[in-house]
Amino acid sequence: MKKSIQLLLVVSFLTAFSCKQNSETMPPTTTEEAPSQSVGQSAVKDESSSPNIVQTASASKDHTTLVTAVKAAGLVDVLSNAGPFTVFAPTNTAFDKLPKGTVEGLLKPEKKDDLKNILEYHTYVGALKTEYMQDGQEFEQVNGGKVKITKKGDKVYVNGSEIVASIPTSNGIIHVINDVLLPK
Repeated sequence: MKKSIQLLLVVSFLTAFSCKQNSETMPPTTTEEAPSQSVGQSAVKDESSSPNIVQTASASKDHTTLVTAVKAAGLVDVLSNAGPFTVFAPTNTAFDKLPKGTVEGLLKPEKKDDLKNILEYHTYVGALKTEYMQDGQEFEQVNGGKVKITKKGDKVYVNGSEIVASIPTSNGIIHVINDVLLPK
């Protein structure tokens, strides 16, 4: 019996050793191509899911300036990720209220950090529904600044700007506002 076990162990060892040798000497049989350039979440095409924050804003004729700014700041992929995010989204009219030349100046490459700071001040990590917002609440935005919520009757305001619409997206919520929030 002891010799049978020894023989079985030797045969098992030889079999395993020979399989390992064959796998090491065989060239890999893969048909993979060279890795393609990495793209972010914004490049994912999905016809069956709800649109994300960037896709929703891009489809809005009232948010073309915001979308242009998000692209210039390099935030498209970030805001296309899973989130959830809450974006206080100024309309084109809100950007028009800024002093002449402000938007154009912020869109210049050398102002990218300033633009990013402003846009991050409009973004909260988490989903903030207006029905759960309380008067006097403050929320820390992505850039580290805080926004303050006020309520007057059924109306909800962020830093004094009324939230005129709330749009749920696949990765959070867009609250439409008619002012650009400027970090302090």
